[in-house]
Amino acid sequence: MTENKQIIAAEPLDQETIDKIKDGLLVRRQQIKEELKKITTADNKNDEPVKAKFPNYGNESDDNALEISDYTTNLATEKILQSALQDIESSLKRIEAKTYGICKYCGRPIGKQRMLARPSASACVECKTKLQKAL
Repeated sequence: MTENKQIIAAEPLDQETIDKIKDGLLVRRQQIKEELKKITTADNKNDEPVKAKFPNYGNESDDNALEISDYTTNLATEKILQSALQDIESSLKRIEAKTYGICKYCGRPIGKQRMLARPSASACVECKTKLQKAL
């Protein structure tokens, strides 16, 4: 039995929707930057602009254990926030380049519903599904 899939073309994004998404991305970018400020410090020694703060709660063994636990949490949170920030910056660049909402693999529109649900999407559902199945 052969599988016969019909490709349904997604509706391209209109400028009003792009503007709405852009506004949301700018707000989220600012929120992430504020969150990063809370858990990181500037790092002038490395290429990375920030690094997770190591808390200092005291010299008791319980304090040290809590410091390590919080630092580990800060490292994971920093990684997640940096990744989200990178996705947002990439999306904003695609908006400026007028390529936002276009699948980077097949060149077709990604679709309004997907872009509203996941504003940093750079692939249509069909291409993303193919990529995930390949893994």
